[in-house]
Amino acid sequence: MTGQGYVQVYTGHGKGKTTAMLGLTLRAAGAGLRVYIGQFLKYMEYSEIKAIKTYLPMVEVEQYGQGYSLDGRISMEDAQTAAAGLEKATQAMLSGKYDIIALDEVNMAVLLGFVSKEALLELIKKRPYGIELILTGRYAMPEIVAAADVVTEMCEVKHYYNAGVAAREGVEL
Repeated sequence: MTGQGYVQVYTGHGKGKTTAMLGLTLRAAGAGLRVYIGQFLKYMEYSEIKAIKTYLPMVEVEQYGQGYSLDGRISMEDAQTAAAGLEKATQAMLSGKYDIIALDEVNMAVLLGFVSKEALLELIKKRPYGIELILTGRYAMPEIVAAADVVTEMCEVKHYYNAGVAAREGVEL
């Protein structure tokens, strides 16, 4: 990748944060760029993982999740997995192998206490020139927003989930 590279944050309560990051990944792959995606809190082989493995060999995905609960319980295993994930993502960013580093759901990992805000800010500071860094997830901390170059907040106006429609494979899963 040529040029500066920027920090982008996709946050908010609306649908589309991971989808936006994946759209950027598809565009980058089409341009011959190499992408590393680290998914925090996620542990399943979602449809996007299957597609990436099958069709996008220039994209590497690692998951740093055990599953989690929003009831306030933080297991040592969850915290250790996320901390190790942030270290892997940092190594990937500094390796020179990738043009884009995407940390999916990292903002939620910070909110839940799995990753410290300070550690994420340190990763942002270490970003080499030319690396595009994408951070997704609800509840982006004000300091993360301030450190970013682009912030998009997804706002839910209406969602069929509220009418009882479950997540669908190929659309949400």
